[in-house]
Amino acid sequence: MKVSSVSRRTDVPAFYSEWFMNRIRDGYVRYVNPFSGKIHKASLRPEDVAAFVLWSKNYSPLLPHLDELDTRGYRMLFHFTINGLPRELEPLVPNASDMVEVAKTLSQRYTQDAVLWRYDPVLISSITDQHYHLHRFRELCTALEGMVKRCYFSFAVFHRKVHRNASALRRESGIALLNLPITERITLAGQMAAIASERGIQMFTCCGDYLAGGMIEKAHCTDGDLLRSLYPERVRRFAEVPTRDGCGCCECTDIGAYDTCPHGCVYCYANSDVTTAMRNYQIHDPLTDMLADGPRLPRVESTPAQSARGGDQDLTLDL
Repeated sequence: MKVSSVSRRTDVPAFYSEWFMNRIRDGYVRYVNPFSGKIHKASLRPEDVAAFVLWSKNYSPLLPHLDELDTRGYRMLFHFTINGLPRELEPLVPNASDMVEVAKTLSQRYTQDAVLWRYDPVLISSITDQHYHLHRFRELCTALEGMVKRCYFSFAVFHRKVHRNASALRRESGIALLNLPITERITLAGQMAAIASERGIQMFTCCGDYLAGGMIEKAHCTDGDLLRSLYPERVRRFAEVPTRDGCGCCECTDIGAYDTCPHGCVYCYANSDVTTAMRNYQIHDPLTDMLADGPRLPRVESTPAQSARGGDQDLTLDL
């Protein structure tokens, strides 16, 4: 059995739930390793999937399919990003208050341990300074109290794609993205952890070991120990296979694709640009066996032996 990530590279639940359910019913998926370019095939049969680790800013489109997923015997862990940032920074992300209600639905159905809140990234800008984040984070902690036990966070990483988005944002709106000095990040993170602790929420730093300590633990976002505690009958011990410096994730197979998420967040480094992502979303066919870059193929079944023949270890960046 393998852990399947759905997906660090795009928001499958928000935009591709129909495609995902077609892959579930057909029992397999093909995906491209974005670094080698090789195409791999993986079984999605319940007996071959230890658990799905899902990532989304909007689980609403997936809710109608939960009965089927449960009936088929799948186990799931839900990373749920709820930042509540201004529209200038997260143009197409649903309102945070609506997503809190979705988180409540998931928590009541699968327990607080299975729903992992992500306040991620902590994006400092000319309209979202430290005081803004402390106020917003307190609001969300209060709203999510009793629904989640964990909050995963990181500070925005200014990769080349983010620099490009930041330059365009400043030209068009005058809003500047700011790279907070490490000492100020540590102070802000400590203040956030204190707020979270008041609401019974533990903070986990994603790829930010310099923030770990005290009330903040190192994150293992694809967490083999947590999965094993939730689903001991299915999940064995998985090796830790970091995807980048500071990552603590266990081995998994990510079935998503870059350049396919149309949320349009300015901090996103999973898209080359919003136009490309939107175009790929618009031309997407939910009947294909690959999320992107795949021809429409007849539905065929894969065997566990075919799925076990291996493939490149996926190296991915969190949204």
